Amino acid sequence: MWELIKSNQRKSIFLFLGMAITLVLLGYFIGSTFSPDGGGLFGVSIAIIIWTVLSIISLTAGSSLILSISKAQEVTPAVHQQLFNIVEEMKIASNLPAMPKVYIINTEAMNAFATGKNPSNSAVAVTAGLLSKLNRDELQGVIAHEISHILNRDTRFITYAAVMLGSIVIISQIFLRGMFYSGSGRRYGSKSKGGGQAQIIFLVIAILFAILAPIMARLLYFALSRKREYLADASAARLTRYPEGLASALEKISECTDELPSANKVTAAMYIANPLKKKGMKLSDLTSTHPPISERIKILRGMMHGVNYSDYQKAFSTIKRSSSQIIPASGLSDNSAIPLRESSEQLKEQQSAIDEKRKMGNIMMAVNNYSLLTCICGLKIKIPPAFGTNKPEIICPKCGNINKLELAGRI
Repeated sequence: MWELIKSNQRKSIFLFLGMAITLVLLGYFIGSTFSPDGGGLFGVSIAIIIWTVLSIISLTAGSSLILSISKAQEVTPAVHQQLFNIVEEMKIASNLPAMPKVYIINTEAMNAFATGKNPSNSAVAVTAGLLSKLNRDELQGVIAHEISHILNRDTRFITYAAVMLGSIVIISQIFLRGMFYSGSGRRYGSKSKGGGQAQIIFLVIAILFAILAPIMARLLYFALSRKREYLADASAARLTRYPEGLASALEKISECTDELPSANKVTAAMYIANPLKKKGMKLSDLTSTHPPISERIKILRGMMHGVNYSDYQKAFSTIKRSSSQIIPASGLSDNSAIPLRESSEQLKEQQSAIDEKRKMGNIMMAVNNYSLLTCICGLKIKIPPAFGTNKPEIICPKCGNINKLELAGRI
């Protein structure tokens, strides 16, 4: 999926430049509002400084900032051993170079997100509500989804976009509230006819841009984020080989009505499901941070024949009734069959049945005076009572070691 990673990097550069241009224009119009002669350049200079500082912050400490805003606390395996086991399983399955740090958000809401500069420096955060309400397969599906964001290099994009979007929103709000409380419109109306008209024009443009810039930046952010959710779902199904786990988890998350207090409009797109969506509230396709969760569930449950990327693409096309290619060509080139696995409960039942048969067989052999000899390779050799009357030794069929029959004991 290197094509996907390269695509994400190109989109990150596109967003990087788009956010920079938006900040510069916002600075220009706000500066021109206060002084048509040279104020625009001063505003651009301030905007460039803000953009540079925020870029450095997002690239060096963006993850720490996001985790702090989300009130996530780093934990050790002693807090939740199963969570660490699953993160380690998915780390190995995805071939990540380093184990992600694990964080828990103390809230009853059900959600999760991943962040980090790169696969070698990443983190996964889940809520306490998620841990308490999901079974192992469901939790594995959620963790696989978040690990997929790390693997696909989504986390750098999401972290940077969240910081930059937040800065645009903050600057716009400061300007608009400053205009409202200072009564600037009346002040500009009292200026001389020439200069006053120019400032009024810049004021109107600045107000419009301050209103529209955060909206347009957010729409761009959300549009790119929605496709990444589909891709992370596809990767998670492939990693776990059990798409029902993630589908069931998403179903429980969608039914949870507890709000996530630490989430906001800037960080919402980072989560596995929209944390701002309340029960009975419907968001339009343009303003939603995520694809419809019901569609995501249907697509995952539509993967009836395998968990390869091509299987996800087929299910996506069927459910969405669209020829849109959500999986890159490199991902679709591999048509090898990757079968679904059984659920953890089914595997436990199968293992229990095997153990029961083994115990019953041991009892029957013990009744018939079989003896047991354990080879140095670990193989347990069951020897019938009539065997080896004149053969004091037996060759291990596994490693070829010669074992003394006199060392055999009763089953």
